[in-house]
Amino acid sequence: MERSLAAEALKEKEGEKVLLKGWVFEVRDMGNLKFLILRDVSGLIQITAHKEKTSKDVFETLSKLSKESVIAVEGKLKASKQAPGGKEVVPDKIEVMSISEQPLPIDIGDRSKTEMPKRLDFRSLDLHSRRTQSIFKIQSEIINSFRSFFKNKGFIEIQTPCIISAASEGGTELFPVMYFEKPAYLAQSPQLYKQMCMPLEKVFMTVPVWRAEKHNTPRHINEARQMDIEVAFADDMEVMKELEKVVQFIAKQINDGCSEELKQLGITLKIPKAKYLSYNEAIQLLKKNKVKISMGDDLPPEGERKLCELFPDAVILVHNWPSKLKPFYILPEKGFDAIYGNIEISSGGQRVHLPDLLIKQLKEKGLNPKHFEDYINSFRYGIPQHAGWSIGLERLTMAMLGLENIRESTLFPRDRDRLVP
Repeated sequence: MERSLAAEALKEKEGEKVLLKGWVFEVRDMGNLKFLILRDVSGLIQITAHKEKTSKDVFETLSKLSKESVIAVEGKLKASKQAPGGKEVVPDKIEVMSISEQPLPIDIGDRSKTEMPKRLDFRSLDLHSRRTQSIFKIQSEIINSFRSFFKNKGFIEIQTPCIISAASEGGTELFPVMYFEKPAYLAQSPQLYKQMCMPLEKVFMTVPVWRAEKHNTPRHINEARQMDIEVAFADDMEVMKELEKVVQFIAKQINDGCSEELKQLGITLKIPKAKYLSYNEAIQLLKKNKVKISMGDDLPPEGERKLCELFPDAVILVHNWPSKLKPFYILPEKGFDAIYGNIEISSGGQRVHLPDLLIKQLKEKGLNPKHFEDYINSFRYGIPQHAGWSIGLERLTMAMLGLENIRESTLFPRDRDRLVP
């Protein structure tokens, strides 16, 4: 018999035979009557066994099951007003596939009281939690919505190297690796490669990045995933429009496809509007609202939160940044950041596509143009004006779901202190 998921089984007619496989969510022993709630990735379903109507083996097996053990249940569906979903399964056969040791080292309830570091120590068990599952189901919807949005617009998906020979961006520390006999680094960004792909005109990618900054905050991790685009013949304003539209599309897809997960997390996700501010306008607005900041400063977390407070349920696109605050590959005054859900989710801009200006800006940032020869030379043979951006997957998940720590939206976080599991 083919396995049914719990949600599928609940749609079947009464009397249908089903095979279910999942985890013991709850067991209630009422003497001659035993109730078991089975959980799988789709939801919950009740298994009900009566001592006089169930085989001795099945009834005794139910008595021995521990919470989070893995079982297979074969039986018939029966209508039940008290059961989750309005139906229950009367079991004919139960196979114990894996016994879960007790007690569990962490609380995996919907309102877990276990501190995050310990939950991350037992991340595989934490993934039994319906709340944690909801976060990563929604994250899956985010990345697939991003991919389908740009694929349907004629963008080409590319894959760029994760081992590089020199820094992609000035000012960010790199993780060194040995590449045979040569020193190399884990890629901090796909930036240089996606620009070199501009003969393809419109490209997108999802890619891991590594940054060796010694942060230890709720907003930073050292290995993350980025969703990037790069567009030939475009300027900064054109790609900001793409960012606005894709975030709105992702929010709509989550509302359409993840309503149960949003309900589980207690979230009402609104389709965000867009608010465009120049860097100067943003600084003046923050100063007016008593945020300590000066012209030429980067936006502090307090400033990002204040802008989101002033423009709720909006993606705030702060553009025309000073060159000194942006990487060498951004044209002067053509860089931007996107702020949403109290955090910066994206940065981008129009790129330098003229070799002489690129060399000049590399030197101004204290970088050696010789380390970027292949990149610079690619612009000598017909690369057009272009622009692009990257969105942090974990940050966007965090922003959309109102999570307090980016580690909640990272399956197996890598930060300054954590390298396992």
